[in-house]
Amino acid sequence: MVTTLTADAFHPHETLAKSVLPHACEGDDGSHDLAHIHRVFRNAMRIHGQEGGDGEVVAAAVLLHDCVAVEKSSPLRKQASRLAAEKAAGVLGGLGWKASRIEQVAHAILTHSFSANLEPESIEARILQDADRLDAIGAIGIARCFYTAGRMGSALYHAGDPEAMNRDLNDRDYAIDHFPAKLLMLASGFKTKAGQALANARQERLDRFLSDFHDEI
Repeated sequence: MVTTLTADAFHPHETLAKSVLPHACEGDDGSHDLAHIHRVFRNAMRIHGQEGGDGEVVAAAVLLHDCVAVEKSSPLRKQASRLAAEKAAGVLGGLGWKASRIEQVAHAILTHSFSANLEPESIEARILQDADRLDAIGAIGIARCFYTAGRMGSALYHAGDPEAMNRDLNDRDYAIDHFPAKLLMLASGFKTKAGQALANARQERLDRFLSDFHDEI
């Protein structure tokens, strides 16, 4: 997938980015491409600026958090963060990182995923989780939701019961079901004060879109 981003876009960690960006993405998923990594990086640096932590560990975790590509529909989806953590450890080991710092990065990557359902125990891990989840809500989150639904061949909504009043939610077959099934729940689980403040604004955009969507259909 074509991108114009270079290591310079990841200031102040350009040197690290130059070393790890060749390992950062796999496949052709436009919702987990280099542009996604850059948005998460910017979110993470903004949160880090208020919450502290080791900036280089945060940057490495962001740059490599999606370094293994697993489609949403894959049975391996819940293992994606573990696979990425293992690959990231190998990449950083090859760059001469100390084992203790590699472990910090691997923990952050392992626990960032919603589907993994693991609790982040360090400030760096909490920053990555919040920064990544910010990209799943708001206007970008809406765009990514429908992009992914298109890749999966999902319908926009269940024509007979779009709000799932008399059926179970099924976000594999109906894109709009992904809002109550996951997206609308994310903002209540942010781990940092800075991330929570950003999430609240994006949650309002989700709510407004969903209301408009149901009004139009």
